[in-house]
Amino acid sequence: MRAAKVLLGLATGCTLGYLGARTYEALCELRAPERSPKDDAASYGRTRRALEVADTLRGLCGAIALAYGPLGERVDRVTLHAPPWLRPALFVAPLSLGGAVLELPASFVGDYVLERRYGLTEQSPEAWLSDYVKGVLVSTAITTFAASLLGAAVRRTPRWWPLFATLGALPLFIAGSIVVPVYVLPLFNTFVALQGPLETRLRALASRYGVGDAEILTMDMSRQTRKANAFVTGIAHTHRIVLGDTLVDKFPGDETEFVVAHELGHYVSKDVWRLIGLGDVLAGALFFIANAVSGPRSGMRDRPIVLARLYATMLFATQLLRPLLFAFTRSREAAADRFAVEATRNPRSGAAAFRRLREQNLAEDEVPLWYELFFSSHPSLKSRIETLEAMPPTPSSA
Repeated sequence: MRAAKVLLGLATGCTLGYLGARTYEALCELRAPERSPKDDAASYGRTRRALEVADTLRGLCGAIALAYGPLGERVDRVTLHAPPWLRPALFVAPLSLGGAVLELPASFVGDYVLERRYGLTEQSPEAWLSDYVKGVLVSTAITTFAASLLGAAVRRTPRWWPLFATLGALPLFIAGSIVVPVYVLPLFNTFVALQGPLETRLRALASRYGVGDAEILTMDMSRQTRKANAFVTGIAHTHRIVLGDTLVDKFPGDETEFVVAHELGHYVSKDVWRLIGLGDVLAGALFFIANAVSGPRSGMRDRPIVLARLYATMLFATQLLRPLLFAFTRSREAAADRFAVEATRNPRSGAAAFRRLREQNLAEDEVPLWYELFFSSHPSLKSRIETLEAMPPTPSSA
């Protein structure tokens, strides 16, 4: 018991100490922002990695402190006056909003100050805050809804809830893949259909693979960052290939075509569906692990504090499953690169596009192995460039 209290005290202290340090840093930045942006990919990468690791550990400590500390217990007792079906929402919603307020300085430092310090954004603090508030409201609504469903499963089927939760997670993942591109992403950016010669060129590329009707959109990514990016989102009629204006405006046509061919590879290979399937499998594993470690005891299944303890266990187990998830995503990125080479017959343009991404995004050629295993969804730029440069030129690209 004493060891548990010590661990709980450490988790609480680490969480509060970290948030306090980030609050001080955020206040210093607001009072005297740095005027001369740095241009050092190695320094940016080291700082970004340190913040990611610190945020991960802080999130885990915060979850433990909430699940087993006095705050979670007090909020849990307050919800007991409400009907059992309403308790998860009354527990999660205020804690989620309160946590977002506490984490505001840390998010400001990691997502805004760092990017501003290295010249990767010209967004104003007010615009960043607006996006942050919208993100918090959306995530709170989703989390509250999911917690209510999970609470119902735990309450009604305390022995078999992991199975029902796993089965129920699949349609939620599918619904999320439909709702996010149509209703959520437009809250943050404007999406318009790509037009002009580039659209004609990319449409012809897509038509060769039977997906000429795919939506090819641009988004005003420059509102938030100077980094270039493109991605695939949605399923079925909401399936879209999205290019940031930071990419369209800065990359020549052949390099843009290679990037879109890469995203087309995800589209043709139905990688969104693959991720949905893997996500459900991993969610099921987390549900069963959490039930085995901190499943509801008799008389506790209608207490929302149980959900906090299940979440803390799942969050810890997630760190152990990270290498599996990221190994899968890296394999799909490599497959999309191969598809792009096959589609464009121009590996040199692909290598040039990755070099341009490296410069524009202030990215490192390589990251430490531990970081790649636990945090990297893409292969290193160095390995991708070397692979493309080693490919012989084809007659159509000569």
